[in-house]
Amino acid sequence: MATYKRQRYLFMTLDPVHIGTGGYRLGRVDNSIVREPGTKIPKIPGTSLHGAARSYAAQLYETPEAAGQSHDKIDKPDENPVCYTFGYIKKSKNDNDNDKATIYSGVVNIFDAHIVLFPVHSMAGPVWVSTKERLEDAGFTVENLPNDWNNINTAVLNWQRSDALNLGWLMLQVSGQQATVTAPDEWKDDKRWQAIEKIVLVQDALFSQIVNSNLEVRTSVAINPDTGAAEEGALFTYEAIPRATFLTTEVVLDDYRDGEKDRPFPKDKTAKNEPLLGEPWQCPLCVVKAGFGMIEWLGVGGMGTRGFGRMAVVGNPWEENYGKEKTNEQHSH
Repeated sequence: MATYKRQRYLFMTLDPVHIGTGGYRLGRVDNSIVREPGTKIPKIPGTSLHGAARSYAAQLYETPEAAGQSHDKIDKPDENPVCYTFGYIKKSKNDNDNDKATIYSGVVNIFDAHIVLFPVHSMAGPVWVSTKERLEDAGFTVENLPNDWNNINTAVLNWQRSDALNLGWLMLQVSGQQATVTAPDEWKDDKRWQAIEKIVLVQDALFSQIVNSNLEVRTSVAINPDTGAAEEGALFTYEAIPRATFLTTEVVLDDYRDGEKDRPFPKDKTAKNEPLLGEPWQCPLCVVKAGFGMIEWLGVGGMGTRGFGRMAVVGNPWEENYGKEKTNEQHSH
């Protein structure tokens, strides 16, 4: 029967990440980045993650042609784990010498990555700002909040402080109550998560303002190849999600193709019969995980040659099966 599973990943940006909107705007910067429509908080679209994961997995399997829109050069795409995972389109001739296309949808859905912890400079050093709702939606546990949390405009910290605290240009009063934020078992032992010491919780209405006021903004200019100097009038600015931002995304496995014998797994060799780098691929979710792992090296989004785009997977994804509640026992896999 069909298999339905869901995984949630936690990423930390190692460089600024720029996923452009594809155009210019009148405002603070020339090249803006993709945002959630309702909150105007930057995000990384699932399409960007899907494209990067597919491309890198195809390179790992030594069939780079599996990353393109057409897969005519692949003899048996059903036996290629990248094509099976992300889908394929293969054209051929039928008995009447007419073109025929074989099309299969992918078996994984990769969703947008949303910011869950955002780094901001303060008088107390670097802090990570979030909201109760974003943390809990991502699987974190938030405890010891003030009883009047929904009606106050103060910040709640996970360390002891009584003086007001600035978050960039914004100064906030601090609640006397010290909150506790606990990560899921799969993430809490990762050194990147353990490096976070100071978390600030604010209301949703403030979070968007804090994030958009503290994005990384850079200025670039085109260079005239003849003179080696800046091209006149070619100055432009662009924004990016800064380094050390934590984001979460979900991957859902919808393996609608029935029958284990029809699935090209497990795989421990590439298409050229070389050892497959990393862990063997046991199922389509392993293919996605391998592709995500390469983002730490090769990045996602634009400005990659300018030092943008790398993100690291924090810990392991937590997983749940459809129809079964997520439990700590499942988390320990």
